[in-house]
Amino acid sequence: MKAITSSKLVKFLFLLPIALSTSSLIAQEEEESPKFTINGSIDAYFRTNFNGLNKAVELVGGDEVSFTPAAPASSFANDPGFAIGMANVILGYEGDKVGFVADLVFGPRGEDAVFLSQPSTNIVNQLYAYYKVNDALKFTLGNWNTFLGYEVISPVANFNYSTSYMFSYGPFSHTGLKADFSFDDNWTGMLAVMNPTDYTEFNPIGKYSLGAQLGYSNAYGNAYLNFIYGEQSLSDDALFQIDLTTGWDLTESFYLGFNGTYQDTEGIGFYGAALYPQLAFSESFGLGLRAEYFKELEEGGPAYGADVRSLDFTLTASYNVGGLIIKPELRLDSISEEVFLDKDLQATDNLSSFVLAAIYAF
Repeated sequence: MKAITSSKLVKFLFLLPIALSTSSLIAQEEEESPKFTINGSIDAYFRTNFNGLNKAVELVGGDEVSFTPAAPASSFANDPGFAIGMANVILGYEGDKVGFVADLVFGPRGEDAVFLSQPSTNIVNQLYAYYKVNDALKFTLGNWNTFLGYEVISPVANFNYSTSYMFSYGPFSHTGLKADFSFDDNWTGMLAVMNPTDYTEFNPIGKYSLGAQLGYSNAYGNAYLNFIYGEQSLSDDALFQIDLTTGWDLTESFYLGFNGTYQDTEGIGFYGAALYPQLAFSESFGLGLRAEYFKELEEGGPAYGADVRSLDFTLTASYNVGGLIIKPELRLDSISEEVFLDKDLQATDNLSSFVLAAIYAF
């Protein structure tokens, strides 16, 4: 009996290190195994104006024209009646050190987001590969959505469905090389060398822009200070933009976001600020407001013209059921000039509209 017991003990002692080593390798493989992901969204909406045109008009003389109905001079959700946004499919691969993202868009919203792309590649919203040197440094090469601003292209990540003026005339995307830094648990940084803004496929003018970001975050929110500088065309005029984006959970149910930005290209540009208060009534229902002031510079601006001021008040409700997000939205745009046409074809300085959006995220 002692001999048998001893033999079992020897086998146990011999096999134990192997078992522990194998278990450790399996656990390590589980921790470090690469992940391939597929996610994205689709969105559609209904839009109508209360005091503006909602269809084509017939001019005096009987000639029917294709007249663009009154809409804010901001991106997306501007078409009348029932309309579609985009289908968004994001393919991702995340390894221990390396990975990639291929973000594809189909539909009007996607086409508007990549407006400077060639027809053959205008479905590519983002396309980049990255290499994590260590926990403190990561390099990314390719095309990625802008780091400036509070709002983003995908409707899933925005509380309001329609977009702000600041988002619409700030950059959408950049193509280049960037380095992301993690200084500690709270502070981050980024430096980038990029093509001119929104030239996603290649550099047509041989000039480059510099980008930078300093970020701070904790359990209650975050703040990011962003910069971009560089010539965007064949002229020697350089664009400079500074942008602050921040948002904080002030209570368990109340969140307050803020975006302030200033963009200038030799006197042509804009500045603005927006507050984003949001109140959660439950896990599935909330209300959010965007209150935005947008001012175009005296030498010229991108929306309504030089020295024009715009106010945008957008109240949005958000209801989630499964992967479906339903967003009814009221929006009022008030402009310092008479830039809209009312239903009687008379010039007016304000426009009130309603949007009902459905977004499915997967």
